[in-house]
Amino acid sequence: MLIGKDMARKGGTAVFFWATLLLWSVLVIFEVFFNQRKELSMICVGFAFFQAANWVLRRGVSRDPLFVNTAVSLLHSLLTSVSVIVVLVNEWMNNGVDKMFEHKQLFGGIWLGAYTTICFSCGYFAYDQLDMLRYRLYSGWLPSILAHHLVLLLCFTLALYRHVTVNYLLLTLVCELHSIFLHARKLRRMIGVKDGQRMVVRVEWAFQWASFFIARLICHLLITCKLILDASKFGKGIELPLALLGMAGMNLLNVSLGVDLFRACKREKVQQRHQE
Repeated sequence: MLIGKDMARKGGTAVFFWATLLLWSVLVIFEVFFNQRKELSMICVGFAFFQAANWVLRRGVSRDPLFVNTAVSLLHSLLTSVSVIVVLVNEWMNNGVDKMFEHKQLFGGIWLGAYTTICFSCGYFAYDQLDMLRYRLYSGWLPSILAHHLVLLLCFTLALYRHVTVNYLLLTLVCELHSIFLHARKLRRMIGVKDGQRMVVRVEWAFQWASFFIARLICHLLITCKLILDASKFGKGIELPLALLGMAGMNLLNVSLGVDLFRACKREKVQQRHQE
């Protein structure tokens, strides 16, 4: 009975996320092709690009769905990190740090390349949601990864549609620098480079922790503080509540991720001692 109820819950979860993804897809397609919002077409380009990368890896490298999904996620993290750095450095050189982080710039401005980067990442999140649902690469009756992707799709698409808070969203993507090391660690374990076998693993952990604290934990906390400090400058729309809710969710996920990383690091150190 318990197993049956658990299966029913998981089935209901899948139906909910399939339905929301389908609804999101219909809305994006309608905006691009019927309302002539051509600037949103990069969402479709991003989706097609990462789906094509999945197809190439599946036929040329491995047919393991989890391996392919992780490899494509690593590709996204690499491309997004480079894009974010280029956008930020370009804006810093042209306008300086002070002007960059003014409220009017973060809320209503759009840095050169920021809109395209957000669209491309939005396409990736849609692809990743589809891939995880298709191959059941999630666990639990309310998977955090699927909920995370759904929230991102809603927030990103709304911002892109209304041309507001795009620069804020770009700053949240700085965390993709840390995601590079998360996905790299997962892949090297899949291909058999086990814990404590090589010096590269120790170096990987050093970059793992540095990028976690700087690019993810501290960066997201600073964005949250900026939102709170500039709360009075927002209008009466839904942008501020939605932004604060999204950042609260991200910060909670960061804490949970930090705990998981600490446990994994501790476990690897114990295993290394036994090997020595």
